[in-house]
Amino acid sequence: MAGSSSGRSPSAEREPGPAAPSAEQALLRAGLALAERPGALRELSALLEAADPRWLRGSAGSAALGRLAAALGGLAAPPRREQDGAEPPGRDAALAAVAERAERVGAAFLVLLQKLEDARSQQPPGAAAAGPVPQRVLGHAFIFAVTHKDERPWTTARSRAVAQELLERLVRAAGCGSVEEFLRGKEGDEEGRFGEVMGLLKQELTKDTWKCNPASKDVFSWSLLRVSRPWLCPHLERVLPPALLLSDDFQEENKVLGVRCLHHIVLNVAVLLCLLDLLPVLERCQRRQGHGRATSPWDQVLQLVLTHMEAEHRLALRRVYAGTLPAFVTRLGILIVRHLKRLERVILGYLEVSDGPGEEARLGILETLQCTIEHAWPRMPCRLPVLLKALLRLLWDVHTERGPTPEPVRAALLHRATQCLILLDRCCQGQVKVLLAGLHSCCEESQLQECLRKVQEST
Repeated sequence: MAGSSSGRSPSAEREPGPAAPSAEQALLRAGLALAERPGALRELSALLEAADPRWLRGSAGSAALGRLAAALGGLAAPPRREQDGAEPPGRDAALAAVAERAERVGAAFLVLLQKLEDARSQQPPGAAAAGPVPQRVLGHAFIFAVTHKDERPWTTARSRAVAQELLERLVRAAGCGSVEEFLRGKEGDEEGRFGEVMGLLKQELTKDTWKCNPASKDVFSWSLLRVSRPWLCPHLERVLPPALLLSDDFQEENKVLGVRCLHHIVLNVAVLLCLLDLLPVLERCQRRQGHGRATSPWDQVLQLVLTHMEAEHRLALRRVYAGTLPAFVTRLGILIVRHLKRLERVILGYLEVSDGPGEEARLGILETLQCTIEHAWPRMPCRLPVLLKALLRLLWDVHTERGPTPEPVRAALLHRATQCLILLDRCCQGQVKVLLAGLHSCCEESQLQECLRKVQEST
């Protein structure tokens, strides 16, 4: 017996076999295989079914999981159309193939999510807890689920059932109670998945690509309509361009969908500046219908804004209003004279109240006053006593108040107030210099002296 084994060296007995591939390596290979041959989906499903959850979660990086999820979603994407939306040849056969693949892709997503969830529950005591399911995985799985959950040319009853089950599983995997909470995040949590979804859809929603993938507009609109204020506000730059593209299309179906999206955006975002871009369209329509400038939507919106501003005491909203008001004044131009009486009351009221260290409201109102003087200068002489008194009081308050306002903010307030005094002087034929002549000589405060000097020396 000893002789039979004497031919093998001890080192040969201890020589290790080839190292098992890490989960990251295995998933990368599987993703590459999916891109090259759809038949690899069966192999991937078998790999996921057999994988130990802790092995999968322990050595698979978020990037590898994200790339795998992207490959899975791409495998079940509807057949791409031409840039103008025209269907490619062999459409029916391609749609049937997509529906069949979607069933298996949805099943693979379900297994992947289950394994990632199991990995969290199987952590031994004292071990570092596994993190949440990567956002990229959730985003790709969500796009797949919404693409296939409703009756479409590329779905069947079975593929729709798998997609709906996946959507429900996604909500549970994220620890949420609804799709809306899944997208926006929980109360006080800004880490919702809507931003991730919009980021993944970005390349599919450009002017040149949005018609190529027939599902993109559906995923975009379905997701958008489930995110309300205040969670939609940070995503305005991402959601407004696609909505405008849809509303500007020649097909009535797309126009209606785009208008519905725009209506949702207007209702759920602080969109006063957005309205400035939409109002010219409404104004052109009214002019074509024979309405005069008296019914301008600019005037109607500004009247409403000023009404709310007068009665608003919440500082956060005062900052929002004050920040958008200069744009309205600039757009109306000389026609701002129609609103001077109410606008003056708003300006005076907002200059009297400090709104915190950043002084956003006061700075916005000073910019508004500057724009108003520039556009409605013929009406300023009769308002000089009131405006001059308010600006001088502001200069004194900013100088004497010793609150938490940083020095750069104080300097900005003094600078803008000084610019308003200079503009008032120019449109009132030098009356401000005359009225301030004695004040400059008796003022002992250096900052105020510097402001008054700039007014006196302006030309």
